[in-house]
Amino acid sequence: MLTAVQRRLPVGAEASSGGVHFRVWAPRRQRVEVIVEGSRGCEMEAEPNGYFSCIVESARPGMLYRFRLDHGDKLYPDPASRFQPEGVHGPSQIVTPSVYHWKDESWNGVSLEGQVIYEMHIGTFTREATWNAAQKLLPQLADTGITLLEIMPVADFPGAFGWGYDGVDLFAPTHLYGTPDDFRAFVDRAHSVGLGVILDVVYNHFGPDGNYLNEFSEDYFTTRYQNEWGEPINFDGPNSGPVRDFFASNAFYWVDEFHLDGLRLDATQQIFDSSPEHILTYVTQEARRAAGRRQVVIVAENEPQNASLVRPPEEEGCGLDAVWNDDFHHSARVAVTGHNEAYYSDYAGTPQELISAVKWGFLYAGQYYTWQGKRRGSYAFDLKPASFVTYIQNHDQIANSPYGARIHEVTTPGRYRALTALMLLSPGTPMLFQGQEFGASSPFLYFADHNKDLAPLVAKGRAEFIGQFGSVAYSRTEFAMGEPHQRATYEKCKLKHSERKTNSHIVALHQDLLKLRRDDPVFSAQRSDWIHGAVLGPEAFALRFLAGERGDRLVLVNFGRDLHFSPAPEPLLAPPRKGRWEMMWSSEDPKYGGCVRPPLDNTGIWDIPGHCLVVMYERAH
Repeated sequence: MLTAVQRRLPVGAEASSGGVHFRVWAPRRQRVEVIVEGSRGCEMEAEPNGYFSCIVESARPGMLYRFRLDHGDKLYPDPASRFQPEGVHGPSQIVTPSVYHWKDESWNGVSLEGQVIYEMHIGTFTREATWNAAQKLLPQLADTGITLLEIMPVADFPGAFGWGYDGVDLFAPTHLYGTPDDFRAFVDRAHSVGLGVILDVVYNHFGPDGNYLNEFSEDYFTTRYQNEWGEPINFDGPNSGPVRDFFASNAFYWVDEFHLDGLRLDATQQIFDSSPEHILTYVTQEARRAAGRRQVVIVAENEPQNASLVRPPEEEGCGLDAVWNDDFHHSARVAVTGHNEAYYSDYAGTPQELISAVKWGFLYAGQYYTWQGKRRGSYAFDLKPASFVTYIQNHDQIANSPYGARIHEVTTPGRYRALTALMLLSPGTPMLFQGQEFGASSPFLYFADHNKDLAPLVAKGRAEFIGQFGSVAYSRTEFAMGEPHQRATYEKCKLKHSERKTNSHIVALHQDLLKLRRDDPVFSAQRSDWIHGAVLGPEAFALRFLAGERGDRLVLVNFGRDLHFSPAPEPLLAPPRKGRWEMMWSSEDPKYGGCVRPPLDNTGIWDIPGHCLVVMYERAH
């Protein structure tokens, strides 16, 4: 018999030359049987720590199986199932990862610096909603300048469509998008065109439908904390050791068996752990161990903006690489839309806010935050700029806007181009949401195919959440773009890739900016210490990159009306020491759909176009 020590992971079904070894943690039960199709049930041997295990010699990859608990009539899927071909309520399937033949032997993984992230939802990225369809479009993303894909959660969830944040089978890539090997082929193809792939994983809660963990153990969850979305997970209470191992091995599994280049950890503020070693530290270490010689990137979403997540463990951190920066998004959105209601109410979108967000990352690093009635953020001046993932839209923020509208639809074209340039030329790690690179017209709404009992409750909760935005006329029974559980709501969100041609000017905008970010020695350095800012007007500001031998760069941003700045008693506008300012790039270039503007000159009057971003470089005399 295989032993636990010889297994690659502590739980699940693992095939070998002698059959298939099954292991499950079920301390709530006295007896556990594994029922494999076409064979008699196998009584599993109880281990002292609540695990049960056995080997079934006749079992083979591809076969289906379930567990019988304490001679009950009902059969349950494996909590560590590698695939649920019939959905979360059906049987589990034995999967052998070694069947897939990888072609990415020369791939060395990714490091954080230099990355351009692209958030992708497989269910809406293509009409077919499959891994196979999505991989055909990967060369286009690489040609645009994308370097790292961030895939929204794929752990199997109930229903025919959804965002994926209500997953219940953490080791099973959802059957909706294809087989596990289809997922592997997607990652393999991405690597072949120079794209890394990280996966969004949900370690803060399980979905309410199809979650059978309590049938195996009551210790997966705890009542000692409050969780926004369900039962908090027990990472630090009695019998939490196997729970911690379950999640850490899940991180190991995705990186090891799917060659992923890292993870994005969802809503880490809802992961509660007072252990000496935080579960996020454990998860990160296991992901890096799985990668071996390859480099991986671990990113956190953390609404309170806890900077310690990205500090090393020896500095009382968790050792992650980066954290999402909502402050940049919120201030930028207010700047180009003029709306600062609900959770935008503590942002003014002023030039100084944007200067500070570009240079320092978080705007709130411990100050009082009136929307929540408490302090927000933490000291973050020691973090490197790349540690802040910046964006002007993501899945949440689009869905929280009127009609699921994207940022380019709620501001002027000029402001949108200028804001895009500001994000892509700033030293943080930029992230685009799928379709952003071609100005997609498809909305991104909240959709979830819940059962008839859950669907109205979810719709009610969603309506109440959106109700915080006074400008959005939502009610429980009136969703402008459709109820979350309606398939038509989901179908509206699918991208129309023909718009890459229709909106070729927006594609060109992103391609040129990402090339400038990649090739220019100043912007590619991601050095915030080079940046100094000055407010030039109510909606205008300057960023000067004092880059020494690489030459200075001057970025002029104006989200308001044309600005005639004279006199100009601002030292950041002064000519470079060894030359003069020369136009390098303008968001108003006609190739991006802008207007022809005369170049800025050095006559003493600075004519700074409205709704525009201009880049100047140091040209020697």
